[in-house]
Amino acid sequence: MDLATIIGILSGLGLIASSILMNGDFGIFVSVPSMMIVGGGTIAAILIAYPLKEALGVMRIGMKVFMSTKQNYMGLIQELAQIASIAKQQGVLALEAEAKKSKNPLIQQGLMMISDGFPRTTVVKILTSQITTMQNRHRAGREIFAEMGKYAPAFGMVGTLIGLVQMLAGLNDPSSIGPKMAVALITTFYGALLANLLFNPMATKLKRRSETETLEMRLIIEALLSIQDGENPKIMVDKLKVFLDRQLKAMVEKKMFKSPVPARKAA
Repeated sequence: MDLATIIGILSGLGLIASSILMNGDFGIFVSVPSMMIVGGGTIAAILIAYPLKEALGVMRIGMKVFMSTKQNYMGLIQELAQIASIAKQQGVLALEAEAKKSKNPLIQQGLMMISDGFPRTTVVKILTSQITTMQNRHRAGREIFAEMGKYAPAFGMVGTLIGLVQMLAGLNDPSSIGPKMAVALITTFYGALLANLLFNPMATKLKRRSETETLEMRLIIEALLSIQDGENPKIMVDKLKVFLDRQLKAMVEKKMFKSPVPARKAA
């Protein structure tokens, strides 16, 4: 589980609830009609804007925000360095066996193309198309949450207008003005809360996850091209370090350059 997401949502809700309880009755902020306007209107707008299959996938996509995705760049670089060492010692034909050992689909695909003698330009074109496909798939998912972040406040305003119309229509009954005004304002509150505490932050986190995955795929492609060119594993690792932050660079230098690059046994 991604603790940052959970802590952020719980702390946000907790602080807002605490501020309400400190200054008044929490019950006055509960309005079923307002929930129906904001929640139902947002869902209806998404169903209109997107195909049913994509709209129904919102929950599945949203769950990814709560799942932890720790990137093991050190392990990935070690694996690629081992493969490069084997290719240097035994030739590219040995890469077919290494492809079967790897658990990363992009590494598998790249090694199979290299072992089959694909030209460099073809390898680059096919592997980079995988990045584009992944980015488009992720963009479609996070755009739904970004749009929900726009629709929720808009329907909050719709609820406000409904409440104001009802209030103005009932001016002859002063006792109804307060409740109707409350509904008008609470819908705006619900819309702003959903947009700024849930939908927009979730879209941002999904975008960050996509950027991280893109970085990893670019690192893999750079390594595969170095392997295809027959470069020394240490030179390849030097190239891969540009994808890492300062702390990870230090770890790579400490663990990989103070001892020979270990080679996996060929199958």
